[in-house]
Amino acid sequence: MSKTIDIIASDGHALSAYVAEPEGRAIGALVMLQEFFGVNAHIREMADQYAKDGFHTIAPAIFDRVERSVELGYDPAGMQKGRELRAKLDLDETMLDVQAAIDAVASFGAVAALGYCWGGSLAYLAAARLNHVVCAVGYYGAQIAGHADETLRAPVLLHFAEHDEYIPLSDVERIRHAHPDIEIHMYPGTEHGFSCNDRKFYEPKAAALARERSLAYLTQHARR
Repeated sequence: MSKTIDIIASDGHALSAYVAEPEGRAIGALVMLQEFFGVNAHIREMADQYAKDGFHTIAPAIFDRVERSVELGYDPAGMQKGRELRAKLDLDETMLDVQAAIDAVASFGAVAALGYCWGGSLAYLAAARLNHVVCAVGYYGAQIAGHADETLRAPVLLHFAEHDEYIPLSDVERIRHAHPDIEIHMYPGTEHGFSCNDRKFYEPKAAALARERSLAYLTQHARR
């Protein structure tokens, strides 16, 4: 079952969130963090998939601080609008919204964070800065290297494309050097966005393998 709810950040900001509920008792809870295209059809589809796998999943609408009900496509216009909206956000306020999503699902079990693109960076930051996060999974987060000096409070799994136009391999090595304990997987021959079936660089075999690894990681830490 899925629904949209409102949640409240600690500074009083109200934002919407898409919630996908599993059938039966949840393995744990999952905060799914959007790309800069909003909580669009792809993010809702991913939330639904993880709910079917047993996770009570919530996808907070991070853009609500600057514009509500944002759903963008993966065309040049969507890319431009997404960049503009993200640039208007304050990172500290964004993390308040992520924490609000964590708190909203904490009663359903151990809470993990998983994000794609911009959301991959936010998932990493959640493991460093936020409370009640048991693990984080990030897909091709371009801002992670810039925060490599953060002290992690929860284990992290990261997925990167071999030929990512936004993330040079030197950035991946910087992350490896700063955090030898992070589990990092590279996907040969792939490009940025390889896990999204609505993007031109979608690579189904790599996407399936990354999802298999993510699900195993989430399940391992949720059941501790």
